[in-house]
Amino acid sequence: MVSNPDTENPSQPDETISISVEFTGGLEMLFANERKHNLTIPAKTNDGKQPTIGWLIQYLVENLMQDTRKELFILDDHVRPGILVLINDADWELEGEEAYDIQPKDNILFVSTLHGG
Repeated sequence: MVSNPDTENPSQPDETISISVEFTGGLEMLFANERKHNLTIPAKTNDGKQPTIGWLIQYLVENLMQDTRKELFILDDHVRPGILVLINDADWELEGEEAYDIQPKDNILFVSTLHGG
């Protein structure tokens, strides 16, 4: 019987996923005034699961956000109302919102629709 190393050890600790994350509508100011970020994230979270958008949101706040005003991006550990999230140009509501499992080469776009008045 021929063994397949991919099935014997499916989750190496050093496996990663490459994605791109974009911020528009003023959100880029919270992330070093950079609109697009190419990220390499772990393929498995600390609990051994595939990373989700919910996990990514916390990751962004803890590792990428440079502004201290986290409340402009998250509210009660969720994306604030008024911020649209697109996953590969589709509304995240069609993809399961925070439960969506991130895939390699995903493009995740956060768009603020909030305007001062």
